[in-house]
Amino acid sequence: MDGSRFVSVQVLVIPEDPTNNGYILKPVVDMVLAEAGKPAAKVRVLGNPRVRGYDDAVRVVRKDLASRYGFMDLWLFLPDADRASSGAMQVLEEDLHAQGVTLLCCPAVPEVEVYACVAYRGEIASWQEVRADPRMREAYFDPLLEKHGDRRKPGRGRRMMIERSLRSRRAFFQLCPEIADLRDRVQASLAS
Repeated sequence: MDGSRFVSVQVLVIPEDPTNNGYILKPVVDMVLAEAGKPAAKVRVLGNPRVRGYDDAVRVVRKDLASRYGFMDLWLFLPDADRASSGAMQVLEEDLHAQGVTLLCCPAVPEVEVYACVAYRGEIASWQEVRADPRMREAYFDPLLEKHGDRRKPGRGRRMMIERSLRSRRAFFQLCPEIADLRDRVQASLAS
């Protein structure tokens, strides 16, 4: 039996909006780590400092986090894809590597909320349209949250929606290929 799978790995998840996106990203990252062979990983969603949007998140990643969270084994930055170009994400990863931090960036196409919509794709005309719509949150996610969420719960039911969406990992990876790519990158990074 491979004992390395049970060695604790500490992972910092950096969202653009920890208040709402954290409810979605924590279960996604837990699943990614389990799939990458690290089911006992300790995942922490950045809450201090509290970032407000893409520009603030990038600034904090570049300048503020290494002194607080540099001890963590892996950082994952999962912004919305509208402003997070692959070139900018590669440069950010390289800059953090120079500071001794392993950072993997994975822009959510088009927004983080799309991950919570996977279980409800039968209620949506076209998954391709959802993934291409720059207003996906307002056009698709918000109505689904209203219908399937729970206003009484923290995050208004986002955690319930993402947990349902993650029940079929195969479908999830097929519909959200950037997360399948992240899984592979995490596995390769932690193996080295």
